[in-house]
Amino acid sequence: MTEQYHTLISADDLATLVTNNAPLRIFDCRAQLGNPQRGAELFAIGHIAGALHADLDRHLSAPPGDRGRHPLPHKEAWLAQVQQWGLQPEEQVVVYDDVGGQMAARAWWMFRWLGHQAVAVLDGGMQHWSMPLESGSEAKTQPSHFSATSGLTRLWQATQVMENLQTQEHALLDARSAARFRGVEAPIDPVAGHVPTAVCLPSADNLTEAGLFKSPAALRQRFAHLQADKTVCYCGSGVTATHNVLAMKIAGLAEPALYADSWSGWITDSTRPIAR
Repeated sequence: MTEQYHTLISADDLATLVTNNAPLRIFDCRAQLGNPQRGAELFAIGHIAGALHADLDRHLSAPPGDRGRHPLPHKEAWLAQVQQWGLQPEEQVVVYDDVGGQMAARAWWMFRWLGHQAVAVLDGGMQHWSMPLESGSEAKTQPSHFSATSGLTRLWQATQVMENLQTQEHALLDARSAARFRGVEAPIDPVAGHVPTAVCLPSADNLTEAGLFKSPAALRQRFAHLQADKTVCYCGSGVTATHNVLAMKIAGLAEPALYADSWSGWITDSTRPIAR
């Protein structure tokens, strides 16, 4: 039986799966915030052979609104998209990008949201892939009857975050840069600051200088002051927060919850408190 990968997969291991024609579904998740067309452009220029394009704005998010810049789509809509891609339950899913998994982690989380456990982020992304690339549009797929099972994730809503401001039973973990957290700069959202009581652990610091995830031991040390099952991750719009979720899983910790609306959703209601 082919080994399953649940968090990360190395470029060498993915190459072995490709060479052995293992049951596999690869998704290119490259994207650029503020430039919704960039992911499709990069995919057309060159992508891992056989990959499909999982677009941040069209596939991995619903339209912007009161739940933020990249709200999760309705679960039924996401399931329909996965079926359209033809995913089979026995297939290993591999997701990748070119920013150390910062975008691909969103897709990783969303496949787990449907209960699909065999999903992994390509460690190091495109920069560590050495096999020939394909260019042009993605291959046509035959729709499947993939069924969602019990989700492997934990999702919080704004009401729960508000309640937690009183109880503080859960730690809020902000994945944005320290400057955005402190409100020193707000390059994307119209309001600067962070959710009160939150602490900042930028997702970029989950990676080594080579763009690979740090070792499980190093990541355990990074999150040692948190009780993972009592932690809720957020960021600007629910994308890089999933990188911290993934990092905790790599560390062997319990899976934290995700507040997917994140800061861009939080600030759509002026009655919600902010801190700087």
